Amino acid sequence: MPAQDEGFDRLVEPFRTELLAYCYRMLGSAHDAEDLVQDTFVRAWRARERYDVARSSLRTWLYRIATNVCLTALQARGRRPLPSGLVAAADPLGPLVRGENAAWLQPLPDAMLDAGDPAGTVIDRSTLRLAFAAALQHLSARQRGALILRDVLAFSAAETADILGASVASVNSSLQRARTRLAEAGDGREAVSEPSQAEQRAWVERYMRAFERADVEGLKRLLTEDVLMEMPPVLNWFVGRENYGLFMNWVFEQAGTDCHLEPVSANGQPGFAAYRRLGEGYELHTLQIFTVTAEGISRNSVFQEPEVFATFGLASELDGDRRAR
Repeated sequence: MPAQDEGFDRLVEPFRTELLAYCYRMLGSAHDAEDLVQDTFVRAWRARERYDVARSSLRTWLYRIATNVCLTALQARGRRPLPSGLVAAADPLGPLVRGENAAWLQPLPDAMLDAGDPAGTVIDRSTLRLAFAAALQHLSARQRGALILRDVLAFSAAETADILGASVASVNSSLQRARTRLAEAGDGREAVSEPSQAEQRAWVERYMRAFERADVEGLKRLLTEDVLMEMPPVLNWFVGRENYGLFMNWVFEQAGTDCHLEPVSANGQPGFAAYRRLGEGYELHTLQIFTVTAEGISRNSVFQEPEVFATFGLASELDGDRRAR
């Protein structure tokens, strides 16, 4: 590689992590976000001779390229909701219905960001929460871009207009509509400002111990009264501690009580991967990500898609000693 190309790579590489978070907020898919950041860097390298430092900073220029890549992708892929943003709540003991043709919002492993931001100083993790990511899916592509660039990343109106290739007036209009729509949908940020990360993990560790004992009453004591559970790609979702308990009783009756749990974290939230007994070993069953408030666990987002499992690098099976095989 020529020396000047190596120099270009060194200049743009520090922006990889925040661009990954940006593309995830825009698309709602960790896999898509990785691909789009790579596409952004390829396009930036090809256009490097045309970059004008007098017109914009390198960061703004890269965001302009990333935004164009995201907007093009969104034309073909559309939005990625969670079931609670798509259909009405269901009976917790009703038949499970799969949304076969839906592209669902997916969690973003914290490990994908930690490598480039080990101190957690670059990325505002509260703007990656699943509830906020799901709320963004209610916005049009340009509204989403305007709101993220202005309210999350703190670009000026002029910079945002430059990035979006629009006028300042158009950006301000899109931003106002986005804020109104987001307020109606509820953006999920204010409820998770407390407790601390350590306290959230402690709540989930207590949940894990109760889960391993199949102690449904113990699980219920850790939940808020209005707890929400959803399980993409299953359309069913429900609200309430009692409904949650009814469903978990059914789960343990159907899937058994011999399980193994591995802690994970995604979107700045604690969770775990659940393996259930299969023959002499264990098979990967679900990935569960929790929203924790000072009053308890208020939301459990349960994922069962192979693409999500692969993004987290989870072994599909464990042997009897609970080692990957």
